[in-house]
Amino acid sequence: MAEIAAPTHSFDLVLLGGGTGGYVAAIRAKQLGLSVAVVEELILGGCCLHRGCIPTKAFLKSADILDDVRRAAEFGVEISGDISFNYDTALNRSKGIVGGQFKGLTYLFDKKHQIPVFMGRGKLINKNTVGVTPNDGSAPFSIAAGKIIINTGSRPRAIKGLPFDGKTIISSDHTVTLPEMPKSIIVRGGGATGLEWATVYHRYGAPTTLVGNVLPQEDEEIQAALLRSLQRQKMDIIPGARPNPEDYDVSNGKVKVRTVDAKGKERLLEADSLMVAIGREACIQDIGLEEVGIEVENGFIKADSMLRTNIDGIYAIGDVNGQQMLAHTAMHHGIIAVEHMQGLNPFPLNPFNSPSCTYCTPEVGSVGYTEKQARDLGLNVKVGKFPMKPNAKANIEGHTDGFAKIVADADSNDLLGVHIIGPHATEMIAEAGLARLLESTPYELAISVHPHPTVSEVIGEAAHDLLGHAIHI
Repeated sequence: MAEIAAPTHSFDLVLLGGGTGGYVAAIRAKQLGLSVAVVEELILGGCCLHRGCIPTKAFLKSADILDDVRRAAEFGVEISGDISFNYDTALNRSKGIVGGQFKGLTYLFDKKHQIPVFMGRGKLINKNTVGVTPNDGSAPFSIAAGKIIINTGSRPRAIKGLPFDGKTIISSDHTVTLPEMPKSIIVRGGGATGLEWATVYHRYGAPTTLVGNVLPQEDEEIQAALLRSLQRQKMDIIPGARPNPEDYDVSNGKVKVRTVDAKGKERLLEADSLMVAIGREACIQDIGLEEVGIEVENGFIKADSMLRTNIDGIYAIGDVNGQQMLAHTAMHHGIIAVEHMQGLNPFPLNPFNSPSCTYCTPEVGSVGYTEKQARDLGLNVKVGKFPMKPNAKANIEGHTDGFAKIVADADSNDLLGVHIIGPHATEMIAEAGLARLLESTPYELAISVHPHPTVSEVIGEAAHDLLGHAIHI
C-alpha cells in the first residue's frame, strides 16, 4: 500500500470486510446509532452469498429436483420420454438467486441504512485508522475509526505444489461459476464442502470420485450411516485415503491421483478436473496485523468470547478467528461484537450451541458434542436413537434413510448433543440448538409436542428412547 495521507473520513465503526459477519455487524451498528462504513475488496456479501452457501445450495436443489423426477413414477406421476439435465439452466438459476439476494443486501445498505462501502483493499494503519487502496486505481486514502472489526474471511486451502487454475484444479470458489460441468471429477476432501459438490456432480451424471472420509467432524454413527447411503446411491468413495502432494499428477489437461484406502487397497484415479476441498485458511495477509500488533495463533486471529482481539477497540469476527467457520456463526459474531462495544453485555456464542449442517442427500444436522467427544470428556453418557423408517412423514416423502440421535449425561441429565441424518435434518436441528441454549433436558424434548405427521417427531422419539420408553419401535 502506498503512503497514505491523514484520514479524510471518520466513523464510529469501520468494518474491514463486508462478508456475512461484516454486513450484519454494520446493520446492527446502524440500528444502535453508530456511524459505520465498510471496506471491501471484492464484493459486499462475501463468500457465503457469492461463492459458498447460497449458490451451492441452489445447485443442490437442482440435483434434488432431478432425483424427484427420476423417481416420479413411485408417486404415481408418469413422465414420458427421456429425462435430461441442463447444466446451463441450473447455473443461471443459481446466479439469479445470488443476484436477487445481493440486490436485497444492497438495498439495505444503500437505501434503508445508508451505509457507505469503500471498494478497495483495506489495511490497518493503527488501532484507529484503516487505509484503503481503491479498486478503481484512484489515490489511496485513510479512514479514522473509533472501533474496528476485522471480517476478512477465509479462502480455500490448496494442496502444496498444486495451485488452483480454475479449470483443471478447482476450489469451491470456481465450482459455482464453471461455464461447463466437468466431464469427470475427483473431489479431494469429504467435509461438508467437498461432499456437497461430490453429490451435486454425481447426481448431475458426471463420473465422480470422492477421496477421503465422509464428514469426519460428525458423530461416528452419522458418518457410517451416510457412507452406506451414498454407496447405495452408487457414488464412488475412497474412505481413509489421504494422498500426499507427490501422489498428484497434472498433465495434458488431466489429473491423476494415486490413492490408498483405509484397508490398504491402491487405486489410480484419472479425471478431467480435481476439486480440492481440504479446508480453508484465514485471509490475514497484508492487512496490518503485524504493524498494529494483533495476536495470531495457528493462522487465525485470536479473539475472546466477545470477539475482542488483544488490541483495545479491534474485534475479529467470522472465519478469520477460526472459532467456528460457518456463516450463521459469523452473523452472531457480528451482533455480539457490536453490542459489546456499545456496552449492552451480549450473551456469548458457544460453538457447541451453534448447529452444523450438510446439505447432501440425506441431509445432516448436528449440534453439541458427539458421543465420542462426550465419552472422551469422561462423562457418563447415555444415548437415545430413533430411525427414519418408522416415521410416517419420511415414508410419505420417500426418504427413509437416517435417524435422530440424542447424547446426554446420565448423571446430570444435561443434553450434550443432537445428531440427525435424514430428510429436513438441516431445518430440524434448529430445535436442538434452542434446546441446548435453554439447557433443556431429554425429558423436556420428549414432552415437547411434535406435530404429526412430521419428520420432527424423530427428535421426540429419540428422547423417549433415551428415557427408556421408545413409543414407535
